[in-house]
Amino acid sequence: MKLLLGEKRLDRAERIQLYLSYILQLIIFGAVLISLYMQEWFNAAIVFCILILTFIPAIVRRNYKVYLPVEFDFITVTFIFLAIFLGEIHGYYTTFWWWDVVLHTGSGFLLGLAGFVLVYILNREKQISVKMKAGFIAFFALCFALAVGAFWEIIEFTVDQLFGLYAQKGSLVDTMWDLVVDLLGALIISLIGYFYLKKGHNFFLFDRMLRKLIENNPQLFKKGKLRMK
Repeated sequence: MKLLLGEKRLDRAERIQLYLSYILQLIIFGAVLISLYMQEWFNAAIVFCILILTFIPAIVRRNYKVYLPVEFDFITVTFIFLAIFLGEIHGYYTTFWWWDVVLHTGSGFLLGLAGFVLVYILNREKQISVKMKAGFIAFFALCFALAVGAFWEIIEFTVDQLFGLYAQKGSLVDTMWDLVVDLLGALIISLIGYFYLKKGHNFFLFDRMLRKLIENNPQLFKKGKLRMK
């Protein structure tokens, strides 16, 4: 991850989020070193892949020259740490019955936000003649989150079948509940996005992230207003 602490535009809250993100990444990196020391090669490879995933925001910044608010780093690193590092590697999904529910709800929320931002950027691009209404953007965010959630369940099923793991807990009921809570999280963010665009309601973190994304990426957002018809 590119070190952002030197940027003067960061406020105190953003610096705290970055410090926490770096700490979580160091913990994962430490787990890689421990696995190598214990000669647990497969585990080391899996944890290393998890570490690489935490650098997604930095990769987007570097390769696509897009400014992402610090909140994206913090949310991405924290979610990967909780869902994959603690959930899968350290077995929190089996230790705590509610861990899976909370993380899948959160994933629905995050995927809904990603879908919302994606179609919002496309909707503001001048080269695209079709202009979408707030309701459609919210609906797309919901469908995007559900599609990715279903794809993730397919990945879990494939991994279980190929490597004899237990990602799906061997239960159709567990899979369906995962999709249900994915839907719940995505529905919440879709409704927030709809009222944000349609009515101009201020939903703190949602508003903060979108405004920073717009203000610092003039190449993506040609217009200044957020309200839509």
